[in-house]
Amino acid sequence: MFAYLLKRMLLIIPTFIGITVITFAIIQLAPGDPVSLKLQSGGPGLKSEAFAKTVIAQTRTLYGLDKPIPVQYALWMKRMLTLDFGESFKDHRPVLTKIAETLPITLTLNFLTIIIIYLISVPLGIYSALHPKSVVDKFITFGLFVLYSLPAFWVASLLIVYLGGADYLNWFPIVGFVSDGASALPWYGWLGNVAWHLVLPVACLTYGGFAFLSRFARASMLEVIRQDYIRTARAKGLSEWTVIAKHGLRNAMIPLITLMGTLLPALLGGSVIIEQIFSIPGMGRLSFESVLARDYPTIMAIAAIDAILTLVSILLSDIMYVVVDPRISFEK
Repeated sequence: MFAYLLKRMLLIIPTFIGITVITFAIIQLAPGDPVSLKLQSGGPGLKSEAFAKTVIAQTRTLYGLDKPIPVQYALWMKRMLTLDFGESFKDHRPVLTKIAETLPITLTLNFLTIIIIYLISVPLGIYSALHPKSVVDKFITFGLFVLYSLPAFWVASLLIVYLGGADYLNWFPIVGFVSDGASALPWYGWLGNVAWHLVLPVACLTYGGFAFLSRFARASMLEVIRQDYIRTARAKGLSEWTVIAKHGLRNAMIPLITLMGTLLPALLGGSVIIEQIFSIPGMGRLSFESVLARDYPTIMAIAAIDAILTLVSILLSDIMYVVVDPRISFEK
């Protein structure tokens, strides 16, 4: 097991380099650059073509964009190894500071989303597997796929109109992560205010995942309960709860663990659309604004963090396989 983990950890290095090289190349190929975007609103002094070219050349030198692309990547990698992601081209603030400000918000939003999806989807999938083709199973399947087909931005718009005080009920706030002045509240009041703000965004992020995960859990459980060892366990006189929970669910969890490998990067990735609609200052919104501003240091920092977390998540999923099913071994 140790040899396998060592090989996988060493394999992370070239994989990470490949991901960052591709990301760096893609953002360089995108039309426009941070200098041109920054100087578009530079004022009447830039109307002189010669003066504009001089300013652009000086700004590119300041940002290090005058160097060849391989040299730019090498310099970025050198800084990244010391956890120095540089300064944002957009506002000249340290990139790590901007990420540190948005990270707790995105973690809170996506952690709640994932917990709710799993708490609802897995039991629904297991129930459908134990009652296949029943009326309840068909009703659950139909309802979940209807939810899955609804676009998140459309649902968000409806929730804002009907529950956010536009023309109907004014139950929930529709902007931000916390109300202005909430820092003066006691800790429980502050938590309540945050939860109040997150009701609509979390609702928009969760409903779409119900159908996918519940159908995945249903298919996995159906395959397991048809195995011979499940029939043997029932023949021994074990209760149905013991058969399902101890023998069935543990083996059905293996495919679900594969999906869990995407949870860690998803926690930090954020939701660009939902965070934009509800003006939540999270990682998703930061990524979107960085792409629009061609903020290369911020884009590369977010891509690097997501790449590392994705690779680590896949490694943790492999380890969890052994924990769930001792028959699985990576020694060979």
